[in-house]
Order: sequence, then C-alpha cells, then structure tokens
Amino acid sequence: MIIPLVGINFVLNFLGNILILLFLIPLLLLLVLFLGLYSYKSKVNTCSSCGSISFGLSDTCINCGSELGNISNKPSESIIEVKAEEIK
Repeated sequence: MIIPLVGINFVLNFLGNILILLFLIPLLLLLVLFLGLYSYKSKVNTCSSCGSISFGLSDTCINCGSELGNISNKPSESIIEVKAEEIK
C-alpha cells in the first residue's frame, strides 16, 4: 500500500515541476529579450545635423561627418531654451 502512494506522489511532483518550467522558461526568455532591446536602444544615436541613425560605434556621423559626441539620449540632461513673447 505504501509503494503505490510513493509512486503517485513522485509522478504528481514530476508533472508539477514540468508545468512550472513550461511557464517560467517563456518568462525568462521575455526578460532576456527585454534587456537586450533596452541595451540596443541605449546605443542608438540620431545625428542632430542630418537626422541619420548611428549605433554608437563611431564619434562622427556616417552621412554628414558632424560630431556625435555631444548628443544626449536622456531628456533630463537636455536644455530647452524658450523665448517668451508678449501677445497684444
């Protein structure tokens, strides 16, 4: 009587672990994909002169040759100048 209970318990635990892996592996793959896309996005620069896209491998723009070193991807580091005018 003890042997069938141990066998049933083993099979149920084995099936439960397989189901957990079937749910966790796709979540792990999505996490790796998200981190990879975030890393890729942080390396992409846009030239302020001509608008072409550079992947951060060089210091100059491929199309126009302007410097890419002072391009900031973070909005908190950007300076926006606003000129106020009085409307009559």
